Amino acid sequence: MKNYQVTDVDSYLQAVPENVRLALANLRATIKAAAPQAEESISYMMPGYKYLGPLVYFAALKNHLALYGATKNMLELFKTELRPYKISGTAIHFTPEQPLPDSLIQKIVTARIRENEERKAAKVRDVQVKEPLKSAN
Repeated sequence: MKNYQVTDVDSYLQAVPENVRLALANLRATIKAAAPQAEESISYMMPGYKYLGPLVYFAALKNHLALYGATKNMLELFKTELRPYKISGTAIHFTPEQPLPDSLIQKIVTARIRENEERKAAKVRDVQVKEPLKSAN
């Protein structure tokens, strides 16, 4: 990845070698298909997707590519499918030669959407429970 600030995902992809670009363009398309409601942006100097909070990010690094955002629960849930890949924290490392399968990307993104929706619903429930207590005072 060239060391300069990019402002959109298209620019990010243009800044990487062709084999990396093809792998990341496929990853991007799969994320967008799994989360059409997600907002695409550059965050932390890498492409990111947000829907009710952060979903996933991806990056081209010196020796590998990475998908960020999988939670520890997800890593456990998909551990069999992730076995061929190196995991560092909640980042999944892969290469253009051994990309993540589209079906796995879809599962991860769908699970992240569900987690964000559940977290939002829990916050709404918490507010609804606390509001009557406030008005009683």
